[in-house]
Amino acid sequence: MDWNRWYSLKSYLRSSLWTVPLIAVAIYAVVKPLTEMLGRWMISQGILDPKTGFLGLSMTGARSLVGDIVSADLAFLVFTFGSLLVAIQVAGGQYTPRIIATTLLRDNTIRSTSGLFVFTLLFANRTLAWMGENEVHQLQVFIAGLFGFASVVAFLFLIDYAAKFLRPVSLVARVGEQGIAVIESVYPAPSTGVVTPPECARSRGVPDRTVHHRGKSGIVLAVNLERLVAKARRAGVVIEFVPQVGDFVAMDEPLFYLYGNAGAINERILRTLVAFGTERTMEQDPMFAFRILTDIALKALSAAINDPTTAVLAIDQLHRLLRVVGKRSLHVEEIADKSGQVRVILRTPNWEDFVHISFREIRQYGASSIQIARRQRAAIENLIQNLPAHRHDALLVELTLLDRAIASKHPFPEDLALARIPDSQGLGGSAASTTRQPAPTE
Repeated sequence: MDWNRWYSLKSYLRSSLWTVPLIAVAIYAVVKPLTEMLGRWMISQGILDPKTGFLGLSMTGARSLVGDIVSADLAFLVFTFGSLLVAIQVAGGQYTPRIIATTLLRDNTIRSTSGLFVFTLLFANRTLAWMGENEVHQLQVFIAGLFGFASVVAFLFLIDYAAKFLRPVSLVARVGEQGIAVIESVYPAPSTGVVTPPECARSRGVPDRTVHHRGKSGIVLAVNLERLVAKARRAGVVIEFVPQVGDFVAMDEPLFYLYGNAGAINERILRTLVAFGTERTMEQDPMFAFRILTDIALKALSAAINDPTTAVLAIDQLHRLLRVVGKRSLHVEEIADKSGQVRVILRTPNWEDFVHISFREIRQYGASSIQIARRQRAAIENLIQNLPAHRHDALLVELTLLDRAIASKHPFPEDLALARIPDSQGLGGSAASTTRQPAPTE
């Protein structure tokens, strides 16, 4: 299987809820015959009494217990999937549809609990059907009882977990954690504090060859940089990847520019090193975490929802991500081989891109809210205090725009003065502590 197909399949499976229950079915198909063989062996060796067993249940009691387990797990499954559908609708409408595949459907707790319910249901149902008129399979009933008890505990835990998981603070915090992981993987080197234009920004002239996208249009999910570098090194060329991860690429659009011995590269092999999909993912797209958090803030600031406190929670995470990305070297466009020769050029977001997506739209929609104005000012001033000097220019521009925006939104001097106070809580925190103490480091 080509790398791009494998990556797309892996990404799909990671965001699919049905995969873990399907694995539970496979585990059941292996475990159930083994436990039946073990039960027969224990009886033949005199280890297990076929009449009393571990629980001492009669045929009527065993059938009643196992039947209750089947009914309970079936109800647990119906409730879990029904509640999940409601949660998806609420999350998509209240926050943003982009957290469904990236957060809700990838949650291993929900997936694992569903798998436990499926396994227990199948195991108990098989045990009930396997029992004859005069024989109680004590080991099977005992194991079914254990899994039934575990299902009840898991169901109660799931209710508490889901209630806490769907809170705004939990969702934005999870997106923030994922965003930090992506930033650290895409930008592994710390910032040097020196701004140098990347080589790809300088003119390389006309490419010797252009490789166009074939097949269905889609969004770039990931690029296999290691193999691209290896291909470019063997062919003695420089490969420029035209779009950026997260871009939509239509059919026949340029995908690669080749400089040098372009005829030595197989176009089909190059195309297999780019994974496409219908929806952006975070694996190689650090900007997507900023996009999700900004969308949550914008939805909260809409007239239909009008929840600026949730928008402040999103700004908290944007502030956190900016502190991390601001200390990283963002010029990774030039990827060299072991000899130091540039082989691959890959465009990535720069500092201004991250600052713009974190502040501009939220300021446009939320400048009239004192909470938003104060929280954005606190974030900008804190970033100026804690990031290197070469990161300050873009932040100072945002601070100036924020002042101009709130001046146009607040005609009363008292409101304007209040809106100009930096506050990490939006409204209600201590302004003094906001400006003098740095936020916790990651």
